[in-house]
Amino acid sequence: MSNNLKVKIILIAVLFLISPLATKADYLTQQVNFFIDKDYDLSKRNQLVATLQKVTEKLYFYIDDELWNSLNNQKRDEVIQNLTSLSLEFEKNIYPNLTSNFGSEWKPGIDKDEKITILIHPMIEGAGGYFNNGDEYPKLQVPTSNEREMVYLNSKYLGINLVKSFLAHEFMHLITFNQKEKIQGIEEEIWLNEARSEYAPTLLGYDDVFTDSNLQLRVHNFLNSPNDSLTEWKNRPADYGVLNLFTQYLLDHYGIDILIESLHSSKVGIPSINEALQKNGFKEDFSQIFTNWTIAVLVNDCNLGPKYCYLNQNLKKIKVVPQANFLPLYSESSLYILNDTKNWAGNWQKIIGGKGDLTFEFDGDDKIEFKVYYLVCNIQEVCEIQDLFLDKEQKGSFTLQNFNEDYSSVTIIPLIGSKLSGFEGAEPRYFFSWKASTVETPEKREEELIKQLLAQIESLKRQIAETRAKIDEILGGKNQIYCSQIKNNLYFGLMENQEVRCLQQFLKSQGLEIYPEGLITGNFLSLTQVALIRFQEKYSDEILKPLNLEKGTGYVGQMTRAKINELLGK
Repeated sequence: MSNNLKVKIILIAVLFLISPLATKADYLTQQVNFFIDKDYDLSKRNQLVATLQKVTEKLYFYIDDELWNSLNNQKRDEVIQNLTSLSLEFEKNIYPNLTSNFGSEWKPGIDKDEKITILIHPMIEGAGGYFNNGDEYPKLQVPTSNEREMVYLNSKYLGINLVKSFLAHEFMHLITFNQKEKIQGIEEEIWLNEARSEYAPTLLGYDDVFTDSNLQLRVHNFLNSPNDSLTEWKNRPADYGVLNLFTQYLLDHYGIDILIESLHSSKVGIPSINEALQKNGFKEDFSQIFTNWTIAVLVNDCNLGPKYCYLNQNLKKIKVVPQANFLPLYSESSLYILNDTKNWAGNWQKIIGGKGDLTFEFDGDDKIEFKVYYLVCNIQEVCEIQDLFLDKEQKGSFTLQNFNEDYSSVTIIPLIGSKLSGFEGAEPRYFFSWKASTVETPEKREEELIKQLLAQIESLKRQIAETRAKIDEILGGKNQIYCSQIKNNLYFGLMENQEVRCLQQFLKSQGLEIYPEGLITGNFLSLTQVALIRFQEKYSDEILKPLNLEKGTGYVGQMTRAKINELLGK
């Protein structure tokens, strides 16, 4: 065999070996059989045939053939126009901004093609799109791999602004895969992977207009299920809601660099966030930030504390509604609640009602470490946050005096944040209970009894006055004493005095608001004096102001006599 022949054989062998790697670019009208996720597909398919309907500098747009064949020419033209608009948004905004912040996707990638494939097909309600990292592996490892850098979008949203947010979200997953799995060989925890993708639309400005935005959707998801765990991922709307609202808070106060540096960290999940916080000079760790967030979504008030609010103007009015617990308005009442929670889940329990001194007692599962904070608000709705000391058995208590008089409410926030990694499946639940009770103090009981007795005395006085008036009416005025004028000064202490009787008769004629007792005795004592003061203050402009007085004196002098005699007709 000649040397030339040997060279030719070697070249042919090399070309044969490398030929699978030298893939050709896709072309318009090319049909491809794709594996898809049946949990997302509207028809529960796990495969479909799609045709390449548009090619741009960075994208292949494949559309499900069943969908495309169901469209008339006009609808097809609309779809192509929408793809053109979406591709321009991707290439001028989504791609450059996300890659400049977080780094690039894997390219040329497993398919040796720098273009990204977008497969569009009908999906279940609520799904905007999805990403399957199995597509980044060869079929030998993942038989259902499409062996492409690709994402999937719901055809329902073509032509709607939300599609930009969904594409940004899914493309961020491609970036995370490359930065974590390909470059560092580690897999990001799902909740943090989703957190970065959830923040992408905000970073790109798609949430600036709140109405019909992805952020509005996530606020709705969160307020419907605010107690959902942040780190337990079940791919439900509640998971996206709590994750988005927490991530918005985190970046509001600590900046985008926390997400960026945690992506490039050799750690994953919470430890990578803590590392990024430390590198950026922040004293708070993830646990403290999560605690502050649970308070922020309850009060959302920067005046209570600079970290107890959102800075994003679209979130300034967002507040969770705590579970309300009513204590009966008795002098002694109590309420017992048994509940459960998970790691990194918010809980808000509000106590209102009751009467007297309120005692709160907490008892948590001693297999885990709880934190308990409580928000106390006074009658003027001025609030402050406190933390509750718990012993080794996870028990603690506090007392608020004069609850429902000095204080209007107290809201309890029990939290668990002991687990830092390994969030792969369902998280265990941990039970806690609390008891709130109110008891009136002996001093309060005595004070209340005195108030009741005084009220009864006043009632009896009115009844006596009304009865005396009826007697006088029945007797035809026998007991009435008529006088035409008062000539002398009258004062406290005069006894058996005819002019005092005349004064008393006059005061009685002025009505129950002046002299409710209506006693005519001739004795100038306290009841007469109080009635006279009421009369003087009723006519203060004529009796008191000329003497530079503001309050009645209970003394019949010149000015008082003049007014009485005027009213008597003299």
